[in-house]
Amino acid sequence: MTAVTDHTDQADRPDDPPSRAREGDGIWDDGLIARRAAGAGGNGAPGDDDSAGAGPTKTADRGATGDEGPSAYEKSSPYEKPSGHEKSSGHEKSFGHDKPSGYDKPSGNDRPSGYDNDGPYEAAAEATVLYEGPLRARLDALRELIGLSRTRLDSATLAEAGRVLDEAAARRRLSDRHTVVAIAGATGSGKSTLFNALAGVMISETGVRRPTTAAPIGCSWTDGAAGLFDRLGIPGRLRRRPLQGADAQALEGLVLVDLPDHDSAAEDHRRHVDRILRLVDAVIWVVDPEKYADAVLHERYLRPMAGHAEVMFVVLNQTDRLPGDAADQVLDDLRRLLDDDGIALGEHGEPGATVLALSALTGDGVGDLREALGQFTRERRAAARRVEADLDAAAARLRPVYAADAGPAVGRARIGLSEEARDEFADRLAEAVGATAVGQAAERAWRRHANKACGTPWLRLWRWYEARRSPFGSIVAPVTRAPVDEEATARARVEHAVRTVADEAATGLPVPWGQAVREAAARGAEGLPEALDELAVRAGLPQGRPPRPGWWPVAVFAQAVMTLLQVVGGLWLVAQIVGVATPNLGVPVLLMLLGVLGGPGVEWLSRMAARGPARRYGFDAERRLREAASGCGRARVLDPVAAELLRYREVREQYVRVAQRG
Repeated sequence: MTAVTDHTDQADRPDDPPSRAREGDGIWDDGLIARRAAGAGGNGAPGDDDSAGAGPTKTADRGATGDEGPSAYEKSSPYEKPSGHEKSSGHEKSFGHDKPSGYDKPSGNDRPSGYDNDGPYEAAAEATVLYEGPLRARLDALRELIGLSRTRLDSATLAEAGRVLDEAAARRRLSDRHTVVAIAGATGSGKSTLFNALAGVMISETGVRRPTTAAPIGCSWTDGAAGLFDRLGIPGRLRRRPLQGADAQALEGLVLVDLPDHDSAAEDHRRHVDRILRLVDAVIWVVDPEKYADAVLHERYLRPMAGHAEVMFVVLNQTDRLPGDAADQVLDDLRRLLDDDGIALGEHGEPGATVLALSALTGDGVGDLREALGQFTRERRAAARRVEADLDAAAARLRPVYAADAGPAVGRARIGLSEEARDEFADRLAEAVGATAVGQAAERAWRRHANKACGTPWLRLWRWYEARRSPFGSIVAPVTRAPVDEEATARARVEHAVRTVADEAATGLPVPWGQAVREAAARGAEGLPEALDELAVRAGLPQGRPPRPGWWPVAVFAQAVMTLLQVVGGLWLVAQIVGVATPNLGVPVLLMLLGVLGGPGVEWLSRMAARGPARRYGFDAERRLREAASGCGRARVLDPVAAELLRYREVREQYVRVAQRG
């Protein structure tokens, strides 16, 4: 019984006639011929169990080639169970449900009439892997995370996360009745011998020639696995079936793949191993007493896959070569090495890797592995566990670009710009635009105007004369462009303010997002000095005369009275000198003294009263310029920086959802 038939289904050979011989002819018999004969004899009655099934489902139509179309993270939600139009044709049998009475058998490409598909290997693979609850939420969060990060992170950083989504979506479209398990190991570890022992028949070639296994070989205990084999890239000529019997029934749903040696001298063999290990639901690592501590195995495979312990079996093979209790000692040392690799061991009911010792050659311990595999397969949770482990690994790789380390951000309540940082940025811009100087100039201008309005006529006449002599004698001097050295100084202050606020906002962020914040601030800083110069012209000193307070007319009237007293007293004295008026020096002199002393007194009082309004006027001018500069800086720098920080908060929330289990 060393020869076996190739495992194909309707997608490979739709009209394959019965060609299996009896055991006496050297070919094992799985009972298919007898069931076909029984089905043909039953005339296909609708209610009979032997004829109620239609032809097997074409799993190759369900993405079996591995070409899944657009990337999974570009779809709206690729993790929902396929709708009715995505399933196989309506004449297929739903897994686990009986057909209605009067069901007509299909025609066309389906199997010939009388072909019974109600046996354990011909059930339709209609049920697909369904990601529910927390796992689906994590997948959706990862898809959203990649979408938000495409413009901020390079494609190489997101490539592995995208691959996880693609493979999760590809596995979802295939059967959930099957558990794909790969047997991997080093040269001479006995992988193929164990593979044959589990199948109960010689499938994979064994021998002393190394390497013996040149290409992956698959064996399915249940029909409907063609799509899974296609996804793994295993051709029909390398697909096998196990020997039928009680052991085969115990492993129903298992798809076993014998891999080439992971340490093979042939590069193609190693590529096969690395590719298929990314696609299978679980893996059996076969080690031998000589190579169980091999550095290549532990550093290249076991340690990086430590998070996949729940879908991992580690088997110490060839225990028949160890004398006495040496097998237990080697097994204990193997457990120690696995623990050093960070692999959780599934002992005492805890989740983790299953570690066994056996001899595939003598069969000692193979039954324990078969029992563990049977229970593992019946749970139908391997595909989801593998996706969960892949998500954990992807989240660990993405942590440096999404999770902020605690170093520079210690003591900060949150990541982002505080109100203090915003105020400091506004103060620096106001200093660069000269808001304080503008306020002081406005205050001086208001005082000059008050002195002009409330001063004595003789002083106003003198100032008018000086103004006529000087071309810059106007009360409110126009705001001119700053000298070159002052302009360079102001530009340097603006650049320093932008760098400071960008560094403050980027503190505590991962490197890519901190760089994105700095780039946003730098883009906003382009043209900011020129915009501030225009604001200084528009929002600086107001054009025209400053506003007059209510007491100005009183002061002007009092000044006019004082001037009138001086004029009346002077004319009266002149009239007395020329003899027109009666001589009386007391009254005109008193009037003149009152006017001469009262005019400066009114001016001094007006100047004292003008201090408060002038200060408020200067503060208003400074405030307007500060607000204008702050608004310009906010629109050009702070708003883009805040947008980057908001995007980071969103992706960080999605990353937390991806990284958290349950």
